[in-house]
Amino acid sequence: MLPDDPDAQARLFYLALLGMVLAGGVFYHYRARLGAAVQHAAIWLLIFLGVTIAYGFKDQLSSQLYPGTARPVDERTIELRRADDGHFYARVRVNGAEIRFMVDTGATNLVLSRQDARRIGLAMDSLNYLLPSSTANGTVYGAGVVLERVELGGFVDTDVRAVVNGGQMNISLLGLTYLDRFRRFSVEGDRLLLSR
Repeated sequence: MLPDDPDAQARLFYLALLGMVLAGGVFYHYRARLGAAVQHAAIWLLIFLGVTIAYGFKDQLSSQLYPGTARPVDERTIELRRADDGHFYARVRVNGAEIRFMVDTGATNLVLSRQDARRIGLAMDSLNYLLPSSTANGTVYGAGVVLERVELGGFVDTDVRAVVNGGQMNISLLGLTYLDRFRRFSVEGDRLLLSR
């Protein structure tokens, strides 16, 4: 059925004519090699299907390729996907450097490992490890610091209080003092939702 609009009819006619010219050119090019034409058409069809499928599963692919990357759900909510080990991880930009944190609701503070504290440019020689923290491995002392800028999934905070752990830590912890900056955080299946 043809559209009523003359401009739409003209566009349809132009596209049909263009399609016939392209099809004629392809047929002429492959006139003696029909098998090659079918093979090339199948390859292009597979490429098209692959791109379509990849786009349809882009969120799942993104969480596998870039674990810990916060993705927006809407204007005020971001989500993190659960990792294979059952924990939630977040890639957070701190003072311009990207740091990988484990989300830990059992940790009171945002806690930086000494390696990550060095990466963000803290003067390690001037830190005083006077703040005691009870952990599964006993009491550990940390140094209180203030982070100029912390960014997670588009949410930016300034002057964020944190602790540099005086003991050995493999990964920094995103604890409650930071999570409490969100109006709500909840776990829904394999998603951690953070809303402001």
